[in-house]
Amino acid sequence: MAKKIKVTLVKSTIGQSPSKVATVRSLGLKKISSSNILEATPAILGMVNAVSHLVTIEEVK
Repeated sequence: MAKKIKVTLVKSTIGQSPSKVATVRSLGLKKISSSNILEATPAILGMVNAVSHLVTIEEVK
């Protein structure tokens, strides 16, 4: 069973580059304080790392 993470958008994407906005959207986040539970794959972790200043990450059991 793979690890899962909960990603929550805590800052607005206004003023960010279009690629950062697209990354946030591809993580399934639309509005501030929206959350999504995702598998902790290398691709997802790379996307989270790219927008780490906009999101918070928690490990889900």
